[in-house]
Formats: sequence, C-alpha cells, structure tokens
Amino acid sequence: MNSIHISFPDNHSGECILGTRAETFKDHLGDSGRILVAVKINNEILPLSTRLEVNSHLEPVFLDSAEGLMMYRRSLAFLLAIAVRDIAPDRRLYIGHSLGNSYYYTFADKRVSTQEDRKALLDHLKEKMQKLVKNDLAIRYYLMAYSEALELFEKNRQIDTRMLLDERSESNVPVNECDGFFDLYIEPLVPRTGLLTSFDLMLYQNGFLLRFPGFGKGMQLDPFEDSPVIFSVYDEYKEWGQRIGIHAVGHLNRLVSTRTIKDYISIAEAFQAKKLFEIADKIYEKRDSVKMVLIAGPSSSGKTTTAKKLSINLKVVGFDPVAISLDDYYRGGDKTPLNEKGEPDYECLEALDIPYLNEQLLALMAGNEVTLPVYDFKTGCRRAAGGQNIHMNNRSILIIEGIHGLNDALTPDIDRNMKFKLYVSALTQLNLDDHNRIPTSDNRMLRRMVRDYQFRGSSAARTIKMWPDVQSGEWKYIFPFQNTADAAFNSALTYELAVLKFYAEPLLRSVKPSMPEYAEAVRLLSFLENFAPIPPQYVPSQSIIREFIGESDFKY
Repeated sequence: MNSIHISFPDNHSGECILGTRAETFKDHLGDSGRILVAVKINNEILPLSTRLEVNSHLEPVFLDSAEGLMMYRRSLAFLLAIAVRDIAPDRRLYIGHSLGNSYYYTFADKRVSTQEDRKALLDHLKEKMQKLVKNDLAIRYYLMAYSEALELFEKNRQIDTRMLLDERSESNVPVNECDGFFDLYIEPLVPRTGLLTSFDLMLYQNGFLLRFPGFGKGMQLDPFEDSPVIFSVYDEYKEWGQRIGIHAVGHLNRLVSTRTIKDYISIAEAFQAKKLFEIADKIYEKRDSVKMVLIAGPSSSGKTTTAKKLSINLKVVGFDPVAISLDDYYRGGDKTPLNEKGEPDYECLEALDIPYLNEQLLALMAGNEVTLPVYDFKTGCRRAAGGQNIHMNNRSILIIEGIHGLNDALTPDIDRNMKFKLYVSALTQLNLDDHNRIPTSDNRMLRRMVRDYQFRGSSAARTIKMWPDVQSGEWKYIFPFQNTADAAFNSALTYELAVLKFYAEPLLRSVKPSMPEYAEAVRLLSFLENFAPIPPQYVPSQSIIREFIGESDFKY
C-alpha cells in the first residue's frame, strides 16, 4: 500500500503517499496569528518532520499552548547547551531546578571567579544564543544507530547522556541535532532556533538563571520574583546529590545494575529523616511562643506522612502533638462556593468554616476542651458533634495540615508568633542528564496516579485529565504563599521514580490512542523508560513513598 488516509480537525480528509512528512500539511494545521511547533498524530505529540506511516488524524500544537510553551522551555535549554559548547567548551554545565519562570544553572567545576568575570561569561553566552536565534537554524530530529549514539556521546563528553543509553535497548536511538550539537531525544523541540526570541540570562547565587515567558504571557518576560525558601531547599539537596555522586538518572541506574541500591536507599531515607528532625528542632527553639504547626503543599507532596513523621520527632523533643484535620471544617451543602464552571469549589478558602475553626482554636489556646467536628463526604454535611474531644496542656502543640495552611486568612484570629508554617513539596534534585531536568510536577503526578489507582480505583487517564485543574488550584491557593513559610521540607526521594515506574507503566499503557490523554501518557512512558526499576519491597515501611504505593506503617 503506497498511500494512507489522513484527516484534520476541520473535518477535511484525504490521501497522501506513505512516508510523507507531517510538516507538508502546515496549511491544513495553521491558524492565523499562531505559530505551529509540533503536530499531534493520533493523539501523540511528535516533531513536524515526522513521517506518516499509518492512517493518521493530525492536530496542531501551537507555541502558545501549554504543550508548546513546555517545548519552548526545553528548546531554550538545548540552545544554551549549544552556546556553552562554543563559548566554554572546557566547562560542564548542570541544569538545576525551576525558580519561577526560570531554570537555575551551575557549572560542575565550581570555579571561583569575580562578579565581573561571571557577568562577562553570561554576556558571551547570551550573545551566542541570540546569534543562533538570528541565524534561524533547523533543529532536526532523526534516528541514529545505537552504537553510533554511544560513540558520539562519549566523544562529546556527554557523560550523563551516555549513561542513559545503558538502560535503553532500542537499536535506533532518537536524537535532536542543531549546529553540530547532538542530544538524546526526550520530548519534541521547536523546529527552528528562530522561534526562541524571548529569554534572558541573569546571575543568581552561585550560578545563573535561564529566564523564559510564563504561561499565558505570550513572549513577555515578567519581572523576576525570588523564592529564597524554596531555593535554599533545592540547593541543599542538589549539593548533597552531587557530593555523593548521584545527580542524574544514569548514576541511579548504575547503583541498580551493581546491586548497591539498597545501601543508597538507606542513605537517602536517613538524609530526609535528618532534615525533618532539624525542622522539629526549629519548632522546639520557639516552644515558648509556637502553639501550632500549619503544614501546606501541593497535591501528592506527601503532607500526610510528613505530618505523621514530624509528630514523632516533636514527641522526641518533648511536645505532645494534637492533630486537627481541616477537611472536617468544610461548610458543605449549598454553602460551598461555585467555581467558574458552576461546580462546587472545595479547594477555595471560603469552602471552609473559617470563623468556627478560629473559635475552636482560640478556645484551645485558652485551655478549654473542644469537640472537633466531623465532615461526612458521603452526605456532604458536617456534624458539629461526634468528633474527638481534645484540649491542650503546656506541652501540647497542634498539627494542622491542609492546602491553605500558609495563608494567614485561614487563621486570622491567631497571633503570627504562635504559628509555625511548614511548606512541603516533592522537589526532586535528580536530572535526566546535564541539560534535561525532571519537572517536580511530573514526580507528583506519578505519585498521585499510583495512589489513586491503588486506593481509589481511579484510572491513569482520569488522573491525567484532572491534573490541569489540580495545578490551577495550586497556583491560586498554595504557591503564592510558599515564601511565607518558616521552613520547607523536601518530600522527594531521589530513588522514588524508579519505584513508581513499577506501578505507573502498566497504568499508563492502559491509556489508548483513541483517548485525548494518550499524548501525556506517551510522554510519561518515554520519560520513565530511562529508569532502571527498583523493586517496591526495597522501600522502608515508614517511607513517604509508602503513602502512594501502600503497605505503610502509618494509617491514613
């Protein structure tokens, strides 16, 4: 058969020769004023240069879409890698964590230099990137023989990229290439450097930031907003990972292949436990004023297990923790505000009975006994009685966990000095290689996907479908308050994605090409392909990961 059938969103269809590139049909995929950067072929996002081999439904991926903007960011990181090759070929650059609408970078050699020298290097890198953009070079995607890819990455001293191939077994390795620079294909990049017009490089701490436009901002760069609390946690974990030699997936895979991963798991868990005990010590230092710990963080950040483990540490230093669930203060029924879709918005602050919560907190602070309410999720109603009777003594401290914990509007009647705010998130310090990072949101989505299937019977497709709404709520109700925290705790464990792979891969494979969630499922499967799996039985029974995979010592 020399021809295949193709169709488009506008219901047009036709025939084309087998092997025709998708970019041939730009005119059918275009939209006045929008820039086409990739194509969705049968619900899978692929480069425009992809050859069509089967009957295909084609949909456009525009630069200003969520998928397009993520491509833009990955492509900027690729562009920077090319510039470093040309301007500082003797230096190895590490991509780090995100910081607002930026990626943080450091050089591996930690070479000491003056502020003027650092600024001059940054100016040279920016000038080179701008030249690459002006030259509008093609970013090509194609397949390379496995042995050829091994030789190429070794020759170019792309050590971490070379190590990723140890876990991959395909005979043809997908790569991206531009101006003689090669990189392992992880996800699609924009087709030409000329599209990467909006970026900046800015000195920050011991490295620098690659800045890019935010979602919904077009090509505009917003003023930089610092996040010192989050940066300090990220930086500490990144430094720790580099110190023990585990900063990229290939290093983790090497531990699996050499059967030394159990020892590393013990080290990673011990380091996390140490950080949590340090937080307990910080709270103890304020024991004369602090009467409650407010814990908040985005979805699947491990807040519940963190609260339980922190309570143990607080007992060690002499406190008597008392837990309060904000879920029991839902107003319920027709008192719940509606969102823009006309549906009950259980995530907004107004969904909680703030006056009643503060009334009970003040009563507890005054030494009175209160009866906690109970919210029945089946009936959607709250019972004012029937809950636990609690009171506080001179050693008591309240542990309150919920998405609004960092917002002082949750506890307006409580003196700020009586509150200790703890921000919890899964801030992975692991990279795929030197210039391909692992988004923390991917880590959390995989956690939630596994947990929702394990304990709520929810499919991977459903988790993928609702994830944008989850993230929207986080940007509204959690992230704006993260820098008001007294401390931040990183719940991510470097080895956890290799454990989650064991559960997530079959769930993701259940998402079929006919489903709109298929593109995201394929992206996550491709990402997980780089990890050597770690058996779940290696995970300690009190690990935060157990909150998501099950068989935890803690009750939820």
